[in-house]
Amino acid sequence: MNEKEQRQHFRNIIERHKGILFKVARAYCPNEVDRQDLIQEMMIQIWQSIHRYNNQNSISTWLYRISLNVAISFYRKTTIRSNKHTTLNEQTEQIPTEDKTTSERQLNLLEQFISELKEFDKALMILYLEDKSHAEIAEILGMSVSNVGTKIGRIKDKLKTRFSQLKS
Repeated sequence: MNEKEQRQHFRNIIERHKGILFKVARAYCPNEVDRQDLIQEMMIQIWQSIHRYNNQNSISTWLYRISLNVAISFYRKTTIRSNKHTTLNEQTEQIPTEDKTTSERQLNLLEQFISELKEFDKALMILYLEDKSHAEIAEILGMSVSNVGTKIGRIKDKLKTRFSQLKS
């Protein structure tokens, strides 16, 4: 492939699968500016790795692997930085407004609870909520299928507990 064809191939991949990048970025970055930075980092890593892609895995599996690895690294760096500096806007983002429907509030709470999970657990739940099979999740995250099921069960129990604490 010449350089022009590589660029077009890259653009096609990003255009067809940009939802993966946005979903992962949203799960790892509550701040819009950080989210845009993370998406750029993901795209850079995809560009640098595109020549190594082989057809053994689906393109979406490959993109999830890259995106989640970049997001986890980015999250660790920004968490250290944000622990030192918290803005009022980030704190008020989590306050539900009264005009939202119950389902919207529950969805926002679910997003908040997932964002509070450990990096690996967060990645697991992103893939689970994307209706990926346990086998696909295992392949993307490099773990056994049985371990995927066990971890998902534990995380779901943890999330149920968080929701039930709100009702009490």
